[in-house]
Amino acid sequence: MKCPKCQHEQPRAAECRNCGVIFAKYEAVQKRRQKDEARKEKESASGSGIARYVQLALVILVVAGGIYYFTGDATDDNLAMPGSTSETGIPAPASRGSAGLQPAGELNAGSSTAAASADSIVLSGSSPVERARRATVSIETPWGTGSGFFIDKNYIVTNKHVVEFDQGELEKIQRKIQTNRRLIDLEEQKIAQMRRELRNMPKGPARSQLEILIRQRQEYLAKVTVKQQQNEDRLARLEKDSAAPQIKIILDDGSEHFAGYMISSPQYDLALLALFSHDGVSLEKPPPDRPIRQGDTVFTVGSPVGLRHTVTSGVFSGYRKREIDNHVFLQTDAAINPGNSGGPLIDEYGFVHGVNTMILRDTEGIGFAIPIDRVFEEFSSSLPASF
Repeated sequence: MKCPKCQHEQPRAAECRNCGVIFAKYEAVQKRRQKDEARKEKESASGSGIARYVQLALVILVVAGGIYYFTGDATDDNLAMPGSTSETGIPAPASRGSAGLQPAGELNAGSSTAAASADSIVLSGSSPVERARRATVSIETPWGTGSGFFIDKNYIVTNKHVVEFDQGELEKIQRKIQTNRRLIDLEEQKIAQMRRELRNMPKGPARSQLEILIRQRQEYLAKVTVKQQQNEDRLARLEKDSAAPQIKIILDDGSEHFAGYMISSPQYDLALLALFSHDGVSLEKPPPDRPIRQGDTVFTVGSPVGLRHTVTSGVFSGYRKREIDNHVFLQTDAAINPGNSGGPLIDEYGFVHGVNTMILRDTEGIGFAIPIDRVFEEFSSSLPASF
């Protein structure tokens, strides 16, 4: 199949391995844009005939509004408008889901979850959610993107699958490229055999047909060989980068930094990044007398499909235990979209309760976060003494 965005060809998959665009989401965005353009053209075509009536109506409204302003009782209604967003494609982190769970940085092909759902909100000022936005960062690696947040002015927590490439996935790519190289070698041998047969054939339809077949196979082989070389070059870079990755951290002001070092948890999908070139706004875990309860309002902050510092809201649905390892997760219906992996799950007071990590495959409104206490348990020896 061919990527509709970058024209990269690859076997059928949910996302492009070259540019990272999610095919289902890209197609949905394009269809929506086409519908909007068709609607605007229709409105433009019909609008000219009623322009006079619209102008007259506006004059009437202005006059009526002026009369109401001077004679009526003023009322003060508070209106909240959702922030507008654009949609772009961006590579997703490699999946480490298990037991029916899927990392939030990856969208299953069958899911219709939107990148920025209707409950996405933008808050300003010094609100708790605004502070969480400033504490949240975007993370870019050679193989994908995700989110993270400051738990200290110089330390950022994120998911391990965001900053470590899945070695199982790397081995799968290596095997596929080796197989394709072997097929190319066999095709070259087959074409050489056909050319030898051609030299011994008399002129006639059979010889002409064989010449056409040889030419077609040579053209196809040339295209495949170019793509194979590109894939082998990418694999070489991926092998090098996965051994010593450059982890880029993008702050809320757009400035870019590189992590000083990284520590990953052997037990949980967690990683700790050090950033000494900037003092960040950190989030605090809740005090003991403020536990999260079912039905409490929560917010997620992250960078789904490149939309940095997107905030979505929902409720805390409950605690869930994963049977294979007895790990406990926080369940929420707040939208956790591709690129949200590693971002914070906060309450309405700005306290962080979890690290957004997974979604349930082929569902909407079922996301999971690792409890924030696990972060401090895993990295207590690496954090400042105040923790």
